[in-house]
Amino acid sequence: MKWLVVDDDSVLRSGLTTLLSQLESGSIVLETDDVDRALHLTQEHPDLTAIVVDLQATGMHGAASLQDLVQLSLRIPVIVLSSSENPEDVIDALTCGARGYLPKSASPHTIQSALRLILGGDIYVPPLLLRGAHTLGASKPWGGPAVTQTPLTSRQRTVLQLLSGGLSNKAICHRLDLSEKTVKAHVSNIFRSLHVANRTQATRAALDAGLIDLSAAPASVKREAQWERLAS
Repeated sequence: MKWLVVDDDSVLRSGLTTLLSQLESGSIVLETDDVDRALHLTQEHPDLTAIVVDLQATGMHGAASLQDLVQLSLRIPVIVLSSSENPEDVIDALTCGARGYLPKSASPHTIQSALRLILGGDIYVPPLLLRGAHTLGASKPWGGPAVTQTPLTSRQRTVLQLLSGGLSNKAICHRLDLSEKTVKAHVSNIFRSLHVANRTQATRAALDAGLIDLSAAPASVKREAQWERLAS
């Protein structure tokens, strides 16, 4: 693995470097405190596994800089590390294309678990977003906008239908005759479009938006939906 850490706090960079090195033996961690330098390093190292960036790093100008980094990195996951625990900042980062949002208050175990989730093709949304969803006036428990505002492509809907039915990425590959890399990309884009963090949330969002039929959902989700209907 090869990581790029962008943060102007040298102590935090050092600690994060140690943490990343523990994920896999022989991991390489590149460090910089400047976003412009990070853009150059991204071009010089197209084999980066992921980029971890602090929104307060030198030269960082909010969403614009994050979008530049996301667009330049292409398929390299960009993960935001921030001292902010404002749910709106989380949503802004994910909307810009970040594959995860890690509060600096998170434990080392949580950070490592989140990074493994992201490297597996998912998007990590911190619990703070769920806790603060009501302050955003959101109708969904994960705080995202209505999914009807972010329509999926025909292929993404097909993948969504299959993953909501409980199929693994590998099973979807065989069903649709696609590479695992392509399926992972579709799943990630689906999560981003629906503003969710995992398959269960994606299924719930798809049901709420009428993108899939309830019969396609796993039993646990069906039971939840039925209880909600009885309670409403």
